[in-house]
Amino acid sequence: MTLLDRADGESARPSEQTDDGTVADFPPGPSGLPVVGSTIAVGRDGVGFSDSIASHGDLVSYSAFGRDIVAVFDPQVVETVLVSNNDAFEKGEFEMAFGDLIAPEGVAFTEGERWRRQRTALQSAFTPERIESYADEMVTGTAAMADNWADGEVVELSDAFATLTLRILTRALFDLDFDAERGVVVREATRALGTVMDRFGLLSFLPNWVPTRTERRYERAMADLGDLVDALIAERRDDVAPNATDAAPDDEPRAGADRDDLLSLLVAATDADETGMDPEAVRDQLVTFLFAGHETTSTALTYTCWLLVGHPDVRERLNAELDAVLGSRDPTFRDVSSLDYTEQVIREALRLYPPVYSLYRQPREDTVLDGYRIPADTTLQLATYNVQRDQRWWDDPEAFRPERWDAEVRGSNESDRPEYAYFPFGGGPRHCIGMRFAMMELQLVLATLAQRVAFERVTEALNPSMGLTLDPGPVKVRVSKKGA
Repeated sequence: MTLLDRADGESARPSEQTDDGTVADFPPGPSGLPVVGSTIAVGRDGVGFSDSIASHGDLVSYSAFGRDIVAVFDPQVVETVLVSNNDAFEKGEFEMAFGDLIAPEGVAFTEGERWRRQRTALQSAFTPERIESYADEMVTGTAAMADNWADGEVVELSDAFATLTLRILTRALFDLDFDAERGVVVREATRALGTVMDRFGLLSFLPNWVPTRTERRYERAMADLGDLVDALIAERRDDVAPNATDAAPDDEPRAGADRDDLLSLLVAATDADETGMDPEAVRDQLVTFLFAGHETTSTALTYTCWLLVGHPDVRERLNAELDAVLGSRDPTFRDVSSLDYTEQVIREALRLYPPVYSLYRQPREDTVLDGYRIPADTTLQLATYNVQRDQRWWDDPEAFRPERWDAEVRGSNESDRPEYAYFPFGGGPRHCIGMRFAMMELQLVLATLAQRVAFERVTEALNPSMGLTLDPGPVKVRVSKKGA
């Protein structure tokens, strides 16, 4: 079922009567090209396309990737879909097509009871106590990276932070030291998947038998990643449950038996009842966390540091807070609650440049949202990037103003701003399971870096694109080491 193109430049489906007798139209939107709809426009400039269609209203329809899509720019509708009526919506066909590229049995893409059992099993790795135990690794890894930079060195932030966040992830969550070769496997899979996402619209119209260089690279990279994940699982299984011939006497603990990291938890979950995790699901959980656990955080750090360089007043205030709280030492977990302005800087960067720029849902059956008829086969695009820059909810929305997150300032605006005018980690039951981990990591990494270095922009302007994340592209800075 496709949208009907109208001569006046709007696209719509016929009106129909709802259960209460009122007539609801399909939301208006731009008309696209025959067959491909707006696919080319979205693929060429997703950010610009989203900005352009927002003028059509709070719910805007368009056709792309062979699907009918309704972009949602209304925080109240976002709240309805994610929270108050979340059971009426599912990830849907569009999101699952993306999930099939990564890890369809991972917690990010499963549904219903299977998802609930997986989420419950994974939650123990993200309790406040467990998250606190990860703090030292975050600081140590960041300090080592910054200390390895030379004064005046030009650094590409995206690559540097991707390496750092992958190291933190694997050491903190998986209790592993990835060697360079294993790190390359994950990074190559991430880059290959990002390339597929950049061409997702085109690939959706190609017959399955048409091999492309992009697809071949993706398939090789994901096969290598699959081999790596299988090896990690096998190694940990041998560690946690050694062969009987190697078992310790009954009065001695088994090697690895007391490990409680995420990888060990997943290996144990394979054999446990009521976890929803068979071997394929465990494999997909690891793939999911390897991707989501480092790529989104590295993207957020890249934007945050680039914004800081362009706003010396913000950097000055950040330095003042770090001097007052830390002096000359590195931060610890105990300092996180006192680093208020550091948190404000991060929240504001996530507002302007949310790594997950849109969420996608599909109604389980025909429904009505904000007076519009939404058929069950429609993909809902909850437009995080655009909602978080909407001038109705944000004063001077394009400006980088961390102080807007000050408790007193925020309190004065709360009555006018819907809760879901800001949702970089999603919301409702399916909010990001690693949200607290990510926020602590962002605060500690930023504070540790700022204690050691300042940056000067080499890349003067950003041109974000909507791929695997809100990709800033190459971002180069020159390092200035404190005390050098």
